[in-house]
Amino acid sequence: MDVKDLRLIIALSKFEHFARAADACNISQPAFSTRIRKLEEELGVPIVERGHRFGGFTHEGKIVLKWARRVISNCDGLVQDIDTARHVLSGEFTIGVLPTALPYVSVLISRFCERHPLVQPTIISLSSQAIQRGLDDFSLHAAITYLESEPLTGVQSLHLYNESYVFVASKPMIEEDIKEITWEDVAKFPLCLLTKNMQNRRIISSIFESIDVEPMVKVETNSFAVIIGHVTTGKYASVLPLLYLSSYGMLDELSYIKIQEPEVYQSIGLVIADRDPVLPITKEFLKTTQEFLKKQSTPSKSNQLDQCIT
Repeated sequence: MDVKDLRLIIALSKFEHFARAADACNISQPAFSTRIRKLEEELGVPIVERGHRFGGFTHEGKIVLKWARRVISNCDGLVQDIDTARHVLSGEFTIGVLPTALPYVSVLISRFCERHPLVQPTIISLSSQAIQRGLDDFSLHAAITYLESEPLTGVQSLHLYNESYVFVASKPMIEEDIKEITWEDVAKFPLCLLTKNMQNRRIISSIFESIDVEPMVKVETNSFAVIIGHVTTGKYASVLPLLYLSSYGMLDELSYIKIQEPEVYQSIGLVIADRDPVLPITKEFLKTTQEFLKKQSTPSKSNQLDQCIT
């Protein structure tokens, strides 16, 4: 068995297309298919469901893919360790990030790449459930996700910041002098929220449940951009993370109001798989992040809201 064959399996899982996977591996499609077939013969099981196109992995193929990711991860770690000994770090670095935390990750990645310019980062927007799967199957080196609500398993974590929430609506929908609003009052507005498979939505739903009110949800989407678009029509309101709003700017035609009773915060953190040894590239990213946090003077939770909204 050749380690290169395992990289072909991983490429096929990424592209789900023989020709594109072969092209990414810099070999011809016939050669790619031949090596997959030889691996199947060696293992004595079918790995790929075949038809006119790639049909997915067989049950045995999913097992092979799981081990392929583990083996390649360790091989990459070996190369990274040697590079680190020579004071040069290179290679691919894949990080999964909650949609709510995407504005934050750019700061961390830019600082990391300044120190390690040969590292090639890939940032993927994922749900918390997909992040757990990615850490488990070694397709992710690290992730930024919720730490307390539905916590991940088998990970090491580092707190980054607290996510807070803001009520957003067109100015004609609310009274001009309102500075604060309760969650109970928020529930009375026609809302556009994230879909239920997103943890941000499940957190917001749990807040409404805790005060025993049923929100008037009219539209669901998996995109914050779609939410903003609906709110600007003047027919819907929403609840959005403060970081998203402060990073992408606030529109003049919308009002942004602090939500009280209860005032809610969720811990967002950097997580890595709890494994030994930790990959050098992951260890360096964690180190860079820790140094960045030490240099930050974080204002209080309430001040963060006040500075952004006012």
